[in-house]
Amino acid sequence: MARSPCDLRILLVAAAAAFIYIQEKIVALEEMKIRQDEERVHLKILIQDLEKRSVQTLVNNNVAPVAAVVVMACNRPDYLQRTVESILKYQTSVASKFPLFISQDGINGEVKKKALSYNEITYMQHLDLEPVRTERPGELIAYYKIAKHYKWALDELFIKHNFARVIILEDDMEIAPDFFDYFEAAAKLLDNDKTIMAVSSWNDNGQKQFVYDPNFTYWDDWVRLKEVHRDRQFIRPEVCRTYNFGEHGSSMGQFFRQYLEPIKLNDAHIKWNSEDLSYLKEDKFLIQFGKDVASATPLHGSDAALKAHNMDADVRIQYNDQEDFERIARQFGIFEEWKDGIPRTAYKGVVVFRYKSSRRRIYLVGPDSLSQLRFLNWTYARMKGNEILIDI
Repeated sequence: MARSPCDLRILLVAAAAAFIYIQEKIVALEEMKIRQDEERVHLKILIQDLEKRSVQTLVNNNVAPVAAVVVMACNRPDYLQRTVESILKYQTSVASKFPLFISQDGINGEVKKKALSYNEITYMQHLDLEPVRTERPGELIAYYKIAKHYKWALDELFIKHNFARVIILEDDMEIAPDFFDYFEAAAKLLDNDKTIMAVSSWNDNGQKQFVYDPNFTYWDDWVRLKEVHRDRQFIRPEVCRTYNFGEHGSSMGQFFRQYLEPIKLNDAHIKWNSEDLSYLKEDKFLIQFGKDVASATPLHGSDAALKAHNMDADVRIQYNDQEDFERIARQFGIFEEWKDGIPRTAYKGVVVFRYKSSRRRIYLVGPDSLSQLRFLNWTYARMKGNEILIDI
């Protein structure tokens, strides 16, 4: 049945009205977006101004800060509170040396509320709504988000706020009584020895049964990717200065029961600024460490770990490759993980830990570790004008 011209005119009018309505909505939405963008710009300027004022308040102009301390947070307000309370217990007396920040990734309201409740802490917020593209299938997106957050926060502190050093803590950590003394003393090493990449509060093999001396520190090949560390080292303590209590998080509790929960958190307050840390300079440490490794009693065979139980002295056990290292590490119960040819905590391929909380040391030694240490010791001897080959 044909439509009358009147019906067609009504349809055209309705369509035109709908079109005009849609256009008005589009214009309104565009205007709203412009206003929101303007508000974001103003808010960003306001936040930057508040951050600047907050940092100026925290940093005493008469005291050069040792390092900014940033707690990386996301969506765990209860963990964040426990971490901050642990930090403030020891930070308050040195606040001008170690200004404190919380950097939140995302928009969790409870975390933001908790962070803003601390007057002595500067709050920063990282917002990134871009989709994450992983390099390989099956990888956890959360790790990429964490990496982007770290990059942003470090840029804020190093570049925007011009701090010379930054201490990074996650929102599931408690600190030791001498945490800040340790990092203040270590800052001098970091500044004066360019072969040191960073200083850590953590020992992957810091479980109660593998540590003994809270005064002792080591060199460490961490971060272990060659293109990252570029032959630089980390300084780490024998006894951890942080304790990770976060069973629930991005790593989904991986390794928590076996490796993280048994970690020994140092409870002795070492006066690090009174300690002589010159032994950690590269030449001195290399010579002494090489001698210690070489003087340890060598044990051989597939039952070397069993033999170590019956020894009353430091011992060294050689591993031939990754599979062999993992086998030996499993027998002792230390971290088996290996990356880019380097086991956790290794220095020149040597992993050292205490035997059952005693003074005794176990050295797991790579196939070319001793030759590396001999060559480097010989090099340092020649540099000092000593032509005698140091016997290690």
